[in-house]
Amino acid sequence: MATAQRLKLENIVKEYPGCRANDGVQLTVNAGEIHALLGENGAGKSTLMKVIYGVIQPDAGSITWNGHPLTLQGPAHARELGIGMVFQHFSLFEAMTVLENIALALPAQDVGALRDNIDATAESYGLALDLDRDVYELSMGERQRIEIVRSLLQNPQLLILDEPTSVLTPQEADMLFTTLRALADEGRAVLYISHKLEEVRRLCHRA
Repeated sequence: MATAQRLKLENIVKEYPGCRANDGVQLTVNAGEIHALLGENGAGKSTLMKVIYGVIQPDAGSITWNGHPLTLQGPAHARELGIGMVFQHFSLFEAMTVLENIALALPAQDVGALRDNIDATAESYGLALDLDRDVYELSMGERQRIEIVRSLLQNPQLLILDEPTSVLTPQEADMLFTTLRALADEGRAVLYISHKLEEVRRLCHRA
């Protein structure tokens, strides 16, 4: 059976004054695949991810999503379509609880139902969270889990992770890899940005 193509980028260009960050980029990501995007610091990886997530508009090139041409209107539009992203620098409010941080990113709903939904999602992917703790008390690995669960609650078909192990211990990285493999097994696509070749060899199907 042919593999469904989730995302296709053709000839993506993004320029800033004095710098062409992306120069004719081609990329295809399939369903059920953990696909690595490799490059050293400054290679333009994060710029490309911001294009895919609708944070910035490309200067040239085309994006195809699930077989249809796409012009993203912003990150909210990307999330509606099923594109989720976990940034290298987390966007969490330290003085708020885990539950409050997750609730902020989602449509308003009953707190009890949200708590049950978060617990079920976290348990299914081995992402244990204490919903009543304040974020400032948490390790970087625990903070990353909040970001991932928050994204998974929006049911993404593609999850983008930007240098996700840069703040993790080796044990936390192993736990993350288990979660990402489970997502791929469900048919979700994972786009994994890294400059660590050994990690990519262990985890990814293509690079």
